[in-house]
Amino acid sequence: MKKNPAENMLAILHYQDYDAVPVLDFGYWDELLIEWRDAHLLTPEECELLEGPNPQYAKVSTMVSRRQGFDEVYASIGFNAHLFPSFEPRVIKTFPDGRVHRQNRDGVIVLDIPGAVGIPTEIEHTLVDRASWEKEYLPRMQWSEKRLGENLAERIAAVNNRPDRITCFHVGSGIGTIRNILGIVGLSYMQMDDPELLHEIVRTFADISYRGVKIMLEAGLRPQMAHYWEDISFNHGPLVTPTFFREEIVPFYQRTTSLLREYGCDLVSVDSDGKLDELVPLFLEGGVNIMFPIEIGTWKTDFSNWRKLHGRELRGIGGMNKHVLSYDKAAVDAELERLRPWIELGGYIPCPDHRLPPGTKWELVQYYTDRFRTLYS
Repeated sequence: MKKNPAENMLAILHYQDYDAVPVLDFGYWDELLIEWRDAHLLTPEECELLEGPNPQYAKVSTMVSRRQGFDEVYASIGFNAHLFPSFEPRVIKTFPDGRVHRQNRDGVIVLDIPGAVGIPTEIEHTLVDRASWEKEYLPRMQWSEKRLGENLAERIAAVNNRPDRITCFHVGSGIGTIRNILGIVGLSYMQMDDPELLHEIVRTFADISYRGVKIMLEAGLRPQMAHYWEDISFNHGPLVTPTFFREEIVPFYQRTTSLLREYGCDLVSVDSDGKLDELVPLFLEGGVNIMFPIEIGTWKTDFSNWRKLHGRELRGIGGMNKHVLSYDKAAVDAELERLRPWIELGGYIPCPDHRLPPGTKWELVQYYTDRFRTLYS
């Protein structure tokens, strides 16, 4: 019997026979959805969901993805491994030109500029030393059953054993969330100035994550894939030293991935942008065996080279240069052919290497999904 996209995805990642390569996406920038709305490319229902003080970008992104021909493969579930409660977002200062200093949910003061696209500039951080950790953050990093969310049994039943979906368990972050809270500069200095405090922070987040994973597995969750979020590299390499990563983060991964494997979950992915070459062997050492989204960037990531270095235990999802979707059909065709040798390696599935940005052409996204199915189905 012919496999569905989720079954094909699991088969590819396990080096088994498959019928077709799934057509995967990473979603869309909010600004691109607005751009497409203004170009009258969205449906009336999608436009309506983008109106009002709380536009539903995530819901519209899912609806657009479906219309453009991407496959739906995941049934996701998770728990709160972050600050609980988070900081209350609030405006700190408003400037005459419309700029705003705003405290976000991590307790970071950021600069919002009207019309600006991208990640806001960080102005100030609440977590700067042991005193601020113990006063503002440690109380928010205590275990509570409320972290699991409501109706846990029903949520687990809803995602378990769905033949049309991969049960994907979001299990937290080793250092990426901490980097968000400290900032790149703060994290860099703390590695040198107060490694004991940074160790305590990492262990605190790690223990919350492990506890949530353990409780949900014991409650009956049977994921086929687990997923970490990190974002801990930039265009020249890691934002922490590989030595720090091996000593502090790898043991956290090993403890959790070993537990996941006891419950039959042998696929573990990590979302980390940037140049990952130095971290890939450390992720693998920690039991994380799927790199995602394999950002191409100016450093030109080569998955085939990673495979030569690290073997078939390394899998990949991503690596499709999203920027070609703002060029022309010839560029899309060339990109699809560039990916062919990676697909032939096995254990790899193309996907745009991050959310599609403003300037992406609607018609080229549809061309990409149609052409992908022609070539790889």
